[in-house]
Amino acid sequence: MGELLVIPCYEEEARLDLGSLDTLLARPSLSLVLVDDGSRDGTRRMLEGYRDRHPARVTVHVLPENRGKAEAVRQGIVLALSLGADIVGYADADFATPAGELLRLLDRLHDDGLDLVFGARVGVFGSEIQRVGSRHVLGRIFATAASVALGEAIYDTQCGAKWIRSGSPLQNAVATPFDSNWAFDVELFARLLGKQGGPAISRAKCREVPLEVWRDVPESKVRLGGMAKSLFDLARIYARRVAS
Repeated sequence: MGELLVIPCYEEEARLDLGSLDTLLARPSLSLVLVDDGSRDGTRRMLEGYRDRHPARVTVHVLPENRGKAEAVRQGIVLALSLGADIVGYADADFATPAGELLRLLDRLHDDGLDLVFGARVGVFGSEIQRVGSRHVLGRIFATAASVALGEAIYDTQCGAKWIRSGSPLQNAVATPFDSNWAFDVELFARLLGKQGGPAISRAKCREVPLEVWRDVPESKVRLGGMAKSLFDLARIYARRVAS
């Protein structure tokens, strides 16, 4: 089926940019799985309306109650694999990572014959990485802890821009729910890289790619209060890696 991008949506009626979805669908090989994570507003109606305009390339998956981003992403990936996707990605509904950047990362996966590509919010000269100062500091603390938990030098596990080639590592990684909701991206990396047993993607087939454009989105649903919960989750991931 080509490439399938999963976008988890929770009460996005007033914020989801349908123009960004149009930009993604301008790539003929790409389809979308839009997951409504138990929204109470008009998100489901909006997503289904968009699907009705693109019935061959947009799938809407509705969770009857809010399960959190981790489970919404996992179920979306499971559905994408069942639809026969060769490559599956996921991205945030706020498009902090713009659609053009998502497509650039996908091209990188194809051009370099990779199995895993993910974006990194690195504020280097010439890039347009706009981050609130407090979030950047807390993000660097979290990133350091995540690298320790994984035993891998990954700069940015939490950037909402990832593409993964289908195969046994990905199938195994999403076979069961994540234990963590706040740090599920780290847990996904742990599973994909064989840190918890099971089939693994070769590190030689993975790339972390600096983004050229990224911005903090006002009213983002990410809250700083999740940091403490995330650190507990990272400790659990570390313990499992050491024990495996």
